Amino acid sequence: MIEGRKIPAATISRLPIYLRELGDINREGEHVVSSRLLAERTGLTSEQIRKDLAYFGAFGTRGIGYDVRHLDLAIRRILGLTAEVPVAVVGAGHLGTALIRHLQRRESGLFVAAVFDSDPQKQGQRTGGQVVLAAEMISEVVRKAGITLAAIAVPSPSAHETLRRLAEGGVGAILNFSPVKLEHPRVVVKNLDLSTELQALAYYGPGAGGERAG
Repeated sequence: MIEGRKIPAATISRLPIYLRELGDINREGEHVVSSRLLAERTGLTSEQIRKDLAYFGAFGTRGIGYDVRHLDLAIRRILGLTAEVPVAVVGAGHLGTALIRHLQRRESGLFVAAVFDSDPQKQGQRTGGQVVLAAEMISEVVRKAGITLAAIAVPSPSAHETLRRLAEGGVGAILNFSPVKLEHPRVVVKNLDLSTELQALAYYGPGAGGERAG
């Protein structure tokens, strides 16, 4: 919320895309970027980019563009990523472990602060530099560590209880990879079911009823 205005969720979801491209542009040695170039790199339109950024203020110079580092810092401030944000990952299976490794590799402004799993054989093992803790400890650990962001990568039967424990510990936003839709009155939950996403994409594959992409 900026000055009483509600920012569209779609705008918020595009800010990390701009941040990623700005990081790449900075590494390429460029100091100024236009909305047109950002549009080419992101697949969006110049108008959409300017509209998204305008929600938060005036960052560019007409006819010149945006200062790359200034805009990078501004977006990090908007997203609360000026300091690394601790994340809890629940589920130390293949998907959870892949997510942990992904966060370690990328300059995302996030770091894995705690890992949990209900499997006693995984507990006590080290994953991504963190010792895997019992799922029963979620609420206590996230509250003490001040963790407000989490990812759930557990089977369906455990998903709702995991959400309850995270919410009880004070987590305010969750990315849910479990194949079940989760909702909570006090927590922002983004549900991402990889299997259904892939099934939908199968429509564009050979032998299916849809037209192939491209």
